[in-house]
Amino acid sequence: MPFPHTPPPGIALFDMDGTLLAWDCQLLFRHHVIHAEPWRVFSVPLFLVFLPIAKLLGTENMKRVFHCFLWKMPPDRLAELSREFAAKLQPSIYPELKAALAAHKASGHLTILSSASPECYAAEVGHLLGFDLSLGTVLENNLLFPDLTNHKGENKSDRLRELLPASYFHEGKLVNSHGYTDSTADLPMLSICETATVVNPNPSLEKLAVQKGWSILRPVRPWKSRAEKARRVLALLLALGENPAKL
Repeated sequence: MPFPHTPPPGIALFDMDGTLLAWDCQLLFRHHVIHAEPWRVFSVPLFLVFLPIAKLLGTENMKRVFHCFLWKMPPDRLAELSREFAAKLQPSIYPELKAALAAHKASGHLTILSSASPECYAAEVGHLLGFDLSLGTVLENNLLFPDLTNHKGENKSDRLRELLPASYFHEGKLVNSHGYTDSTADLPMLSICETATVVNPNPSLEKLAVQKGWSILRPVRPWKSRAEKARRVLALLLALGENPAKL
């Protein structure tokens, strides 16, 4: 999308997984796709075979392995499943984050969804929520292990520097900007924001938030205990059950 040279009155950057909602959307989307096309369950044992050498392969290559469930999927079918998934996800968005997004939009701020999840469905989620721009990991083809550049860490901030006009930055930071995340992996994104809100932070992120005077949100997660969360994540990982996340 083209951007006017004059900066907007504010800019809001939102992470998605763990920030807008509690879950890792990559697990949710795979479950959605396998439920729609059960033969793609082959991807689960294939991914598990690679888990013991995950550290050797690295995060980006493991992400390629994980997305083998999209092997040879036609683009129009991927788009259809992405739209279905985005609609299915809406009730799981934290009300507190919906309210924050609405406040930014009411103030005329440029709102950007910046996710490590695949852009094919991140863009659909962003569209339904009314974001001005939605960015994610671009899956470049439908090979068994698709080529991609993981939209995470420094890659998020680098892409924003490439897309947004230089006039939107002052001394390395976006003008009148606010970032939202649940993860220390997004510290590079927050480094170009003037201030931030962290969502259900872990102790290290909470400590940093207190030091920097950032806001902290603690929306209620959809599980009652760590054990319940672990059971549901395991079911998602193994593609078991009708709807482990109870979407």
